Amino acid sequence: MRADRLVSLVLLLRQRGRLTAGTLARELEVSTRTVLRDIEALSAAGVPVYAERGRHGGFALLPGFRTELTGLNQDEALALSTASSGRGEQAFGLGTALTSALRKVVDALPEPHQATASDAARRFLVEPDTDLLSRPSATEEVPATAMTEVRRAVLAGHRLRIRYAATDQTPRWRTVDPVGLVTVRDRGYLLALRAGADRTYRLSRVLAAEELPEPAQRPDAVDLDRLWRERCARFLSGDHIAVLVRVRAERREDLLNSVVALRGAESDTEGWVRLEVTFQDLRHAEWALWQLATDAEALAPASLRGALRDRAATLAGRYAQS
Repeated sequence: MRADRLVSLVLLLRQRGRLTAGTLARELEVSTRTVLRDIEALSAAGVPVYAERGRHGGFALLPGFRTELTGLNQDEALALSTASSGRGEQAFGLGTALTSALRKVVDALPEPHQATASDAARRFLVEPDTDLLSRPSATEEVPATAMTEVRRAVLAGHRLRIRYAATDQTPRWRTVDPVGLVTVRDRGYLLALRAGADRTYRLSRVLAAEELPEPAQRPDAVDLDRLWRERCARFLSGDHIAVLVRVRAERREDLLNSVVALRGAESDTEGWVRLEVTFQDLRHAEWALWQLATDAEALAPASLRGALRDRAATLAGRYAQS
């Protein structure tokens, strides 16, 4: 909305001083012409913004002008700064809104604390794109227009049409009653009802969406945490395979990156841990444990142990012949 953009423009000038129209346009994600119109609107409203011409010119506020926002302390602002320092800032398509909100938060602090809050994004890094082994983290892209429609329908309590690409199926349109949004390990999910039955949709598979005018048929109150746990339990009770495995402690996370779920964990001998995990099927489990070579051992089921033994024997025989 234009009012939000005008506030963001004022806060940018407050925090950074003189800025060119081009810089403001990039920060606000609008055209230069729109910035110039906004500057005129602010001047007409009595905001003391003025233009400096020349090679190093731009727009600035008269010294001493500031906006007021009370009720925030330094740690609260720091928490918001930290939240915006990782990929979580893009959750549910709200990255731009978070950036705008953060400008307002920083501007609300007393001047001695503003530098500390502004510096947090450079000093704290939450969930970077790669780990210490340079392995890229999985990221999922959701079309911005589709995410906006989904988010609006969830909050407004309206029905939603989504064009969904289920695994190994042709994408098709479905009409659902949205219940809530959940994000887990950088994966977003839409919890919904379809013809009264529970449904869970991966947001990355939503190719398009349309908020409908009719109200959603859903409970007035919802406990998303409880609902998510119930759906996880139903998912794990499906056609999956439970595996008991011992793995070297330093390779624990490598294994967990491949599993569907972790059901239990306990210490084994020194330097090893014993885990009860779930895989999609026997083939998935065999592949995941083969990647860890001698750093992991499948203890159960016997079918998995046999599959790994046969694979190792085949490989040993092939190299023995050469």
